[in-house]
Amino acid sequence: MNILFVCTGNTCRSSMAEGIFKSMLQEMNIENINVSSAGISAFEGEAANEKAIYTLNKKGIDIRNHRARQLTKKIINESDLILTMTNNHKNTILNVLPEYSHKVYTLKEYACIVNKEEAPVKVLDIADPFGSDYNTYEKVSEEIEEQLNKIIKTMGEQWRSNG
Repeated sequence: MNILFVCTGNTCRSSMAEGIFKSMLQEMNIENINVSSAGISAFEGEAANEKAIYTLNKKGIDIRNHRARQLTKKIINESDLILTMTNNHKNTILNVLPEYSHKVYTLKEYACIVNKEEAPVKVLDIADPFGSDYNTYEKVSEEIEEQLNKIIKTMGEQWRSNG
């Protein structure tokens, strides 16, 4: 299974989500999931934001080698599940490629779906920390991690058994 995280520049939120999720999968010995990320308006090859690197490094996760990728139809095609950081990112993809609606969700929306929770109508976005202080990056990484924990709690055993 190929899981893709999407944000705007692929240097903050989606790169952190990729790093955190890879770490979680490794801890659970789940090897059949490929995790990547891309940005709707990425500068191809740009490094992860220094504050994102620092924030995840404190958790023992190294994203120093991350390089931003521009989201393309090919990347979308190769992905089985696309988790966006905001509803706007989701809508940007679906406005161009509505046929992929079965595999594009916001991260929070998907976490609610797999846990059979009612999705909050207005708070499906993870705020962009770009330009903010380290404390904001910390909060955003915790919010991402909380959602990923919900997903892996429910889907982890299924993914492990499909390996």
